[in-house]
Amino acid sequence: MFLCECFFFNFVCEHEFKNMNKKVIVITGGAGVLGTEISSHFIKKGHVVCVIEKNNKSIIQHDRLISYISDVTSPEILKITAKEIYKKFGKIDVLINAAGGNHPDATISDDKTIFDLDFNAFNKVTDINLNGTVISCIVFGELMVKNKTGGSIINYSSMSVERTLTRVVAYSASKAGVQNFTRWLAVELSLKFEGKVRVNAISPGFFLGKQNMHLLINEDGSYTERAKRIIDLTPMKRFGEPEDLNGVIEFLCAESSKFITGAVIPIDGGFSAFSGV
Repeated sequence: MFLCECFFFNFVCEHEFKNMNKKVIVITGGAGVLGTEISSHFIKKGHVVCVIEKNNKSIIQHDRLISYISDVTSPEILKITAKEIYKKFGKIDVLINAAGGNHPDATISDDKTIFDLDFNAFNKVTDINLNGTVISCIVFGELMVKNKTGGSIINYSSMSVERTLTRVVAYSASKAGVQNFTRWLAVELSLKFEGKVRVNAISPGFFLGKQNMHLLINEDGSYTERAKRIIDLTPMKRFGEPEDLNGVIEFLCAESSKFITGAVIPIDGGFSAFSGV
């Protein structure tokens, strides 16, 4: 129970929120680099943002943001959090599953092979990426199908699904599961709930963050050989910036994308389109 304790940052009264013609947006992994950016973006647009994290560190403070301490890998705990949000606002319009990541012990370094894989680390990466996404979609999706105006779920896939990336075996396998589940759930909800809740995914290219820093940046701040190869294969010749995702995510939340479900949209500076020649 203690994990669903929420923190209010200069929170205005509940009555004001219920009378706002704005969306209630739930963002898992909201304290991460990408989660923080999209949270800030929607707050600036006037929406209500409910951030879900395992702790409240590094979460932006704003009067339209509520931070919930919860666990996306536990259906029982997450259901308590979801009910708290639904009770407060009477609806959940959007779910953005930004929770996820990799672990150094779940990667295959140059001096090792797949036969040296740490299965405990593999399971941890799979748990947060795949299981966390599936559980969040089911827990919040069950509430979203009650909305008269429907809703939108947005998951995070990866370039490692369509193109084989060396070393990141656990991350690649779990994100492939996320992408497959996104399409499966899009069909399921459309067939059985009149298409009220749409399910799509974005597939970010290469963004610098805690989960991949050890693979891309040397101790002296220079690019690793892996990073140089990525830039060579990215026509725009740069890594992505967190704000590069905002436009597509906002579009997938909006009425203008009401006939789009089961889509996976790359945001990668052309990486997935480039053969290298």
